Amino acid sequence: MTDEATVAAEVETWFHEAWDPDLGLIAWRTRLLESGWAVPSWSPTWFGRGLPAWADRVAHTTIRRLGGVALPLGAGASLAAPTLYEHASDELNRRVLGPALTGAEEWCQLFSEPGAGSDLAGLKATAVLDGDTWIVNGQKVWNTSAHHADRAILVARTDWDAVKHAGLSYFVLDMRQPGVEVRPIRQMNEHSSFNEVFLTDARIPVADVVGEVGGGWRVARATLAHERSFAATRSLALPPAETGRTIAEARAEYEAYNATYEWYPQRQGRPDLLPARAEAAGRADDPVLRDEWMRLEAFRRAAGWTAERARVNRALGRPPGPEGSIGKLATSEVARRSHALHTTLAGANGMLTTGDDPVDAVVAEVLVSTPAQSIAGGTDEIQRNILGESMLGLPKEPAADRGVPYRDVGRG
Repeated sequence: MTDEATVAAEVETWFHEAWDPDLGLIAWRTRLLESGWAVPSWSPTWFGRGLPAWADRVAHTTIRRLGGVALPLGAGASLAAPTLYEHASDELNRRVLGPALTGAEEWCQLFSEPGAGSDLAGLKATAVLDGDTWIVNGQKVWNTSAHHADRAILVARTDWDAVKHAGLSYFVLDMRQPGVEVRPIRQMNEHSSFNEVFLTDARIPVADVVGEVGGGWRVARATLAHERSFAATRSLALPPAETGRTIAEARAEYEAYNATYEWYPQRQGRPDLLPARAEAAGRADDPVLRDEWMRLEAFRRAAGWTAERARVNRALGRPPGPEGSIGKLATSEVARRSHALHTTLAGANGMLTTGDDPVDAVVAEVLVSTPAQSIAGGTDEIQRNILGESMLGLPKEPAADRGVPYRDVGRG
């Protein structure tokens, strides 16, 4: 029986034989892919070893512990690749899985639309079949990394006469073609982490449909499940003491990627700053403030235990469950409570972005960043619907578009 210690030992033996710090980053990851240790839980047909799901974590942790580099961060390896592995044709996977897993091609996600809000299935970007090519028109929004992506995972409507969820299809889109225009979005916290993408007669070969035409909702849900589990691994550090070309290129890749997310700690409310801010404000002994502070800390720890249960379930190979929605709601609640306490402590100084105390600028960024936490990755309202309907057995909300051809309800 294969256990974690055995897998770790096998990875270590292979690593000492294979590691060359002077390889280019893509060349190293290609070697890793060919060994089967990049995604050991996958089939041997697709770069794996057929091991349990926990083997991926063990392999990556072991490689990093030994001073090496595993898979790239980003939508390619974390969202696109596992979704395609599960749902795409062999022909499509032969072309795109390898570059996605090595980082040779960068990916983005084109799901959300300005007119659909959190109702992903209410999207209106349209794909029309023209011979052996799909012609796509529409607009997407909140697209991280779209400004430098080579490919995108895209959901578009292919059948307006089907009901809302049944008329969608899932595609791989070439982002480097004419008809794809990317515009950065300037946020109120002065960052620009997202883009909007305009598609005008963009072309997709029929071979680049993922799953069945009309089956895009099922595939999209798989991507969203991977997205919730990926959120916890976004900031994997590199070994600081290592040198060589591979590490240098990986560090540059890592820093460029994480620059997009440098404000994300502020988005989550920065509860870690509250004790020092209370001391600085002379209110560390304020009983009302301390009561709210302890309520926040108790809630945060309880949420951490739920997240740990989710990690254990994933390590055992179980599919993502309701913990993703629970964790998303908990993170939003922590951000809101932290925001309220920071506001109480800072007062009018919460509007300062410059001054004698550099932390004032951080707090100001917290106060304009936390609203995004309850929106990004599916709004709190959507998460409550998921939990209410799928876990608590509550009836679905009334919907005018349920059971009706989307052409009759989706054009307004």
